[in-house]
Amino acid sequence: MIEQAERMKGLTSAIFSQVADLQKKATATGADVIQLSIGTPDMFPATHIIEALKNAANCGSNYGYTLSKGMPELLTAIAEWYKNKFNVILDPATEVHSLIGSQEGLAHIGLCLVNPGDVVLIPDPGYPIFSAGPLVAGAQLHKMPLTAANHYLPDLDAIDEDVLQRTKLMILNYPNNPLAATAPREFFEKVVALAKRYQFVVCHDFAYSELVFDDYRPDSFMSIPGAKDVGIEFNSLSKTYNMCGCRVGYIVGNSEVIALLGRLKSNFDYGIFAPLQVAAIAALTGPQDCVHETALAYQRRRDIIVDGFGSMGWQVERPKASMYIWAKVPTLQSSFDFTVDLLNNTGVAVIPGNAFGECGEGFIRIALVQSEERLTEAVARIKKWLDR
Repeated sequence: MIEQAERMKGLTSAIFSQVADLQKKATATGADVIQLSIGTPDMFPATHIIEALKNAANCGSNYGYTLSKGMPELLTAIAEWYKNKFNVILDPATEVHSLIGSQEGLAHIGLCLVNPGDVVLIPDPGYPIFSAGPLVAGAQLHKMPLTAANHYLPDLDAIDEDVLQRTKLMILNYPNNPLAATAPREFFEKVVALAKRYQFVVCHDFAYSELVFDDYRPDSFMSIPGAKDVGIEFNSLSKTYNMCGCRVGYIVGNSEVIALLGRLKSNFDYGIFAPLQVAAIAALTGPQDCVHETALAYQRRRDIIVDGFGSMGWQVERPKASMYIWAKVPTLQSSFDFTVDLLNNTGVAVIPGNAFGECGEGFIRIALVQSEERLTEAVARIKKWLDR
């Protein structure tokens, strides 16, 4: 019998695996499943991005190791993108580092900063890697509840002094997955002050920075005065440019933290495939109409779900950003039981809220990753079922 390492005992994908198995079973019976569970974009990269990738892939010299830091041209493109979008000035040589998808960096950052027993503050509900990465590093997790009553922001004043004294890392994510919540600038300012007082690092996941609606613009954590002293920010081309399978992400911010992650990665990997970096450069420096069009597509999809649910008496918030809807379960069932019934009776697959933490119980997450026609069909099926 193989005995697993202690660090593996806190890791689980049980709920996600269960939902995936249920979808497979439903599909195997011939059911027409509308997949709104996994947040995989159904849209494609813009033509100029694909052409850059194809041309680079046709160049034989692009098949060697690239090293984990990233091409200088890519690092410069990231820095320029941040300057244009958020008026944040970054040194490409010391304050930017490429990642094999932002999740890879989020998984490894705890290994750079946390010793066994140190506290990491994580959001609940939260994207699973926020807890999995620190757990592998041996951290003690302290969950920060995100509730509607506090606008889905952590109550910083409610964190015990003893916890803050032992904190090495705080993880935040706005626009948020799974909640689709946003954070005001004043909240980030308070976070910077708290991090400076207790000398911990703030890690902000900004992967949904461009999927924004109704003229809303989020603040980069790096745009807050003093943020570079205490913080880092992760971003990705996955959702912004529909390049999720390419695995191109990056970290920006505090040069000391980035150097630590860079040192770790230099022992772990050899960087992103060169043609993918070339495509990323084309995405960041080329026409940005495709980004606007993607955001508008998600906005229309959001409205189909929010308005459609509202017409059946199921009231859900209309988010200002992300590609998700966070909806309270409209029955007296648990999140998982409702998810199972929804799939079995309508063929619509979603993720139960408790997959993201204890505070997610009583909710479901809906990913807006199908066409407007399919979402309209999903609403019709659900309405017919709930009206039965």
